[in-house]
Amino acid sequence: MFSDTANRRHFARGLPLDLGGRRIGLLGGSFNPAHQGHVLISRQAHIRLGLDCIWWLVSPQNPLKSPTETDALERRLQDAKNLTKSSRFIEVMAPETDLGTRYTLDFALWLRQRYRGGHFVWLMGADNLADFHLWQDWRRIARTLPFAVIDRPGYRHSAMASKAARMLSASQWPECDAAGLVLARPPAWTFLHGPLSPLSSTAIRNGGARTTVLTE
Repeated sequence: MFSDTANRRHFARGLPLDLGGRRIGLLGGSFNPAHQGHVLISRQAHIRLGLDCIWWLVSPQNPLKSPTETDALERRLQDAKNLTKSSRFIEVMAPETDLGTRYTLDFALWLRQRYRGGHFVWLMGADNLADFHLWQDWRRIARTLPFAVIDRPGYRHSAMASKAARMLSASQWPECDAAGLVLARPPAWTFLHGPLSPLSSTAIRNGGARTTVLTE
């Protein structure tokens, strides 16, 4: 379960008091830094999944990454907000700082408790699916929220051959039915193909190009 702090708090800065039936995509990560590749996969999910908006959930600290490699949260938040000014369907926030949650499952359980009957779908790049089995209680995450995997260059095959993909193969939805995924009872997931961006936060931190180049 999540922490006592999360149990006591019912609201977090940036989150609405009520969803009003909206369909929400959840893209979590360090965003260290945010870049146009994040915008691209958000745009694909927004259209293909029939979502009303995408919440960028900027993590205070990814448990699988070193704190020495991660910029201050406020800087990452502001960079993400600056990047998405013209993408009105994207809302940038860091609710875990208020809730005291650390793992994806903790936040997913809080969402289900706070917004009973809410319509959510977790979004991840294909690189995340390849490592999904390393996430804390990943099987329970899959039973808590439907999720969509968006293709990334060089990860398609390793993602689909991963432990998580194999164990959840019976729950995979055809891509043509993706628009109904947000209403599905988990476990349910799909893999979305589309334009690819070679950008990565790691490459940018290492001095790579900051411009977006799209490939099919």
